[in-house]
Order: sequence, then structure tokens, then C-alpha cells
Amino acid sequence: MVDLMQPDLMSPILRVIGEHRAQILQKLDGKPGEWTVAALQKQQAMDTVIGCCYELLPGLVRLAVKEPTFRTFMLNNRDRVLAQLVQAPA
Repeated sequence: MVDLMQPDLMSPILRVIGEHRAQILQKLDGKPGEWTVAALQKQQAMDTVIGCCYELLPGLVRLAVKEPTFRTFMLNNRDRVLAQLVQAPA
């Protein structure tokens, strides 16, 4: 059952990560081989990922979901988001 008060943000987030992985990772310090879930667990790295992903969301999603709500969602789903980010592109 879908909770209408809790939008399914994971789909657009995963789409943004899939399409813009290189651009997001480029904004982080370090070399590509150093980007691991453990390295990205740092708060500063997570803040960068959250900011990049929010900016890259479709405008309608940003209108419906304000940045503080998005930030909370991303932090609550940190492991899933970061695992997707470090996953090798298909």
C-alpha cells in the first residue's frame, strides 16, 4: 500500500544517480577508485551528494518535495543511496 503522505522519492533519486553519477562524484574530493560507501559516509560528502541530487531532480519533484524533507529522506536512506552511487555503471 502506498502512503500518499510519503512520496516515493527513491525512483527519481536512483534515476538521477544513474544519469549523473560522474557529475556527482566529480564534486567530491578524491580519486574515483577511492569512492566507497565508507568514504562517502562522512557528513560533508553526504551533504554534497544530497545537494547535487536535489539540484538534478526534475522541477516538479522539487516543487512537491522541499529540500529539508529531501535531506531527511536521503539521510534515512543513506546506505541505499550510497551503494547505488558507488556501484559501477552498467
